[in-house]
Amino acid sequence: MASAHGRLGQHLQAVLDVVLRVPSIFIIDAIFSSNSDLGTGWTGATGRALIRALGILVSTVVLVLSQESLFKFYTLFAGVLLGVVSVLINYYSTSHIDLYSTYNRAALGLGLLQLMLGLGYVSLLNVPSLCAALLVLDVMLPLWGLMLELSTDERQALALVSGAILAMHVTVNLLLKLKWFYFSCRYVYLLLRHMYRIFGLQLLLEDTWKRIRFPDILRVFWLTRITAQAVILVCVVRSESGLQLGWDLFWDLTRNLIISGCDSMLTVLGMSAVISSFAHYLGLSILAFIGSTEEEDKRLGFVAPVLFFILALQTGLSGLDPEERLIRLSRNMCLLLTAILHFIHGMTDPVLMSLSASHVLSVRRHVPVLLVSLVLFTLPVLLSYVLWHHYMLNTWLFAVTAFCVELCLKVLVSLTVYALFMIDGFYNVLWEKLDDYVYYVRSTGNIAEFVFGVIMFGNGAYTMMFESGSKIRACMMCLHAYFNIYLQARNGWKTFINRRTAVKKIHSLPEVKVAQLREIEDVCAICYQEFTTSARITPCHHYFHALCLRKWLYIQDTCPMCHQRVYIEDDGHEHTIFSNNNGYAAQGQQRAEFEGEVGGAAGGAEPENELLEDNDSIEYDEEEWGIQPAATLVEEEYINDDTDSN
Repeated sequence: MASAHGRLGQHLQAVLDVVLRVPSIFIIDAIFSSNSDLGTGWTGATGRALIRALGILVSTVVLVLSQESLFKFYTLFAGVLLGVVSVLINYYSTSHIDLYSTYNRAALGLGLLQLMLGLGYVSLLNVPSLCAALLVLDVMLPLWGLMLELSTDERQALALVSGAILAMHVTVNLLLKLKWFYFSCRYVYLLLRHMYRIFGLQLLLEDTWKRIRFPDILRVFWLTRITAQAVILVCVVRSESGLQLGWDLFWDLTRNLIISGCDSMLTVLGMSAVISSFAHYLGLSILAFIGSTEEEDKRLGFVAPVLFFILALQTGLSGLDPEERLIRLSRNMCLLLTAILHFIHGMTDPVLMSLSASHVLSVRRHVPVLLVSLVLFTLPVLLSYVLWHHYMLNTWLFAVTAFCVELCLKVLVSLTVYALFMIDGFYNVLWEKLDDYVYYVRSTGNIAEFVFGVIMFGNGAYTMMFESGSKIRACMMCLHAYFNIYLQARNGWKTFINRRTAVKKIHSLPEVKVAQLREIEDVCAICYQEFTTSARITPCHHYFHALCLRKWLYIQDTCPMCHQRVYIEDDGHEHTIFSNNNGYAAQGQQRAEFEGEVGGAAGGAEPENELLEDNDSIEYDEEEWGIQPAATLVEEEYINDDTDSN
């Protein structure tokens, strides 16, 4: 029970910590959005700049305060605010309550209110008992003049004296707090400097970002701002026209709120934070639905807001006119939707491959991921159909359509590979052509993705030159050219070369047919399945399935059994020894040269370079393992998979 109360208290402190930082964001946003002039000429410009800089500095300091310092600051601020309110009430009561019939009622109500304000003031500022009693009496003093029916001038004089005493106390209290404020600022400065010297600027910013919960602050700021604007707009519409809230009026209000929700850089950040929250829970829901537990797939809540913010910067969203801003925002959201769908496909594709390659027969495991794949194929088609029926062809529509077509092709590639693996699961024999078919399908998809990347680069170059060029767009095009064009082409070519080299090596190895395999009772040392049609023999006299050995050669050019290099001499086909992986040689398989070298099979002499040990009894010393490249964990997973890494 105590732990539950402790957790509840921690949650309340966290909520209060976020809420108390939001006003600083409002002040900074108001300062940046304000265009009012404080004066004319050099003096006015300087004064305006100083006031704005001071406001931004104070708001930023309050924003990054520690939780304890933040609570102290707001406690002091609330106490001063109560004192100001009590002074204003005294001034109002002594200046505007003139009717004798209202004296008693007003004095009674205002007396209770002033008593509560005085007690709150002394308790928040932690005033000593004697001084606290005197301050409460000082706050109540103008009301006594009201009850004693003093003249207006006398009541105003009492209010002035009461306010002056309270102002003097506040000033003295603030001066006493300056020492604490100075040491607090110095402590924060030294701490930040220490962290910067040790961890660097990036880690310092990340630590501050997490400590103050900046994404939560932006969400609360944006939602509070939108809610306040919605209430104001509804009240204004009802007071001016008195109309009921219908669908047309609701759409107009929603459009105005969306336009005002991205009219500054901070509101764009707030909208990005809201999108982050939505995308995060959407990603978790999809992962739970398809049964995935990959941690890397939970990054949708980070990718989506970053893309939205980059699109907003690239198009200058906050600086556009209201109507143009709404159009640009809708286009950015369409691009963001296609990017989210691509990311979701990246979440579902490993699950599809895992279910098909491991031959899972449970229908309940397959249906969710297939349903998500169907949605990923249908949504881009519907989006393209709707957009082409409402807009003319332009660079933005071309980009969205290209992304949609690319996503449909990627889904078709994933489903095709999934179908190939499922078909392979229904056969009890090894399907040696499966790897080739999977490679052809995936290569086709990768080539199509590369072509779309080149097309999108050309589309972006045209947009930058003839429509809206910006430095951010140029930077994004450079990143796109490097990651989506250059790296993809380099990796694809590297995979092609590795595969072609492996195929050449496999074809250079001697092949054992069915008649010879019948006399050798053993299994492939990679997949542990029996040989049914043929096998390939390495120069070190170990044999494997051609498909299994080819996958191994994609990773490294050594034998999986003894880690000797796989190479073929010119006369390798004439001198190959047909022995199984345990060192057993089938009768009638030895060549004459081999018999002459070893003195016949009955002589008992073993060839010097031949491995006669069992698969499980091969041992290596530390120096040999340090020289020969061993298979890593990634390589083992690759070999256990049924397809290429391409």
